[in-house]
Amino acid sequence: MAGNIIGRMLRLTSFGESHGKMIGGVLDGFPSGVSLDMVKINQVMQKRAPGAGDYSSPRKETDNVEILSGVFENRTTGAPIAFFIANTSQKPEDYNHLKDIYRPSHSSFSYEQKYGHYDYRGGGRSSARETAVRVAAGAICYQLLERYGISIQGYVSQIGPVKLGKPYTQLDLNRASLSSLRCPDEPTEKEMLTFLEEVKQQGDSAGGVVTCVIRGVPPGIGEPVYDRLQAILAMYMLSINAAKGFDYGEGFKSAEMKGSEHNDAFISGVDKIRPSSNNAGGILAGISTGEDIYFRVAFKPVSSIRKPIDTIDKEGNPIILEIGGRHDVCIVPRAVAVVEAMASLAITDCMLMAGKIQGNFSN
Repeated sequence: MAGNIIGRMLRLTSFGESHGKMIGGVLDGFPSGVSLDMVKINQVMQKRAPGAGDYSSPRKETDNVEILSGVFENRTTGAPIAFFIANTSQKPEDYNHLKDIYRPSHSSFSYEQKYGHYDYRGGGRSSARETAVRVAAGAICYQLLERYGISIQGYVSQIGPVKLGKPYTQLDLNRASLSSLRCPDEPTEKEMLTFLEEVKQQGDSAGGVVTCVIRGVPPGIGEPVYDRLQAILAMYMLSINAAKGFDYGEGFKSAEMKGSEHNDAFISGVDKIRPSSNNAGGILAGISTGEDIYFRVAFKPVSSIRKPIDTIDKEGNPIILEIGGRHDVCIVPRAVAVVEAMASLAITDCMLMAGKIQGNFSN
């Protein structure tokens, strides 16, 4: 199976399946001499972990990251950082009745068409369980980016039809970490909770949108033409399970605007020239401007629902499928940590390509 490696100067390889013994990764190209705080890394892991909240999968996993190589005396050595996360709560028997059934909007059909032999236990390689590897790698990268004054904050801005109507500049994004839904606006969060309870009682699922804000990226990051910064971010985001859409800056709203409305006029700031507005989302011609980079990622509803659904088995016989097991009503709150991690990986890789990170840190 190809397609398990992402990045150019900083390359993440992930491995493992949802109900195997473990999942893990190898982070290659990470600079030497960076002190790693494992407590912080495992705290980040809990933001994505299942079993938290009424609308998350009840599967319980500790998701502790174990480093195998590339770190000595709590500092990176420049060698590949290999790590694993044990699967401690597998229930493969929950999926026995699904092995000969094509699950609607699930990987079972396309995986079998491509590979023939398919791990149906929780989706195997296609399971969102794999995203724990991304979060671990992203948490490592974030401790490097902090040295350069770069911060990455994601939050839930929409669940189903309930939208947060305020731009990020009017929100306290730190509040998102205090919210079970990772929504920084309390009135909107209450509406989301009401909607999710209705969906849960119906045996259904809901999608939504994660907004992410990256502050502190210096100007000049990203390459013109094919390796534009927004294209790199889009690739990383759309590689996430269930991601269905990406836009940055004013995004699709730009199609409704006039040039006079969308243009970011330049002004003389205190110590530099800068745009008076940031409709461009911190990126012009594929290159960072030094302004905040903000983007959105849309996620579809979880395909595994308790409501009976029509499908067929591998022999073409029509059946009514009722899925048991442990599944999220809405994965969007847990996806915030994954979006932040992928942003961390993408920005670190682009910073390395631009020569902004030299490595060999002394402390």
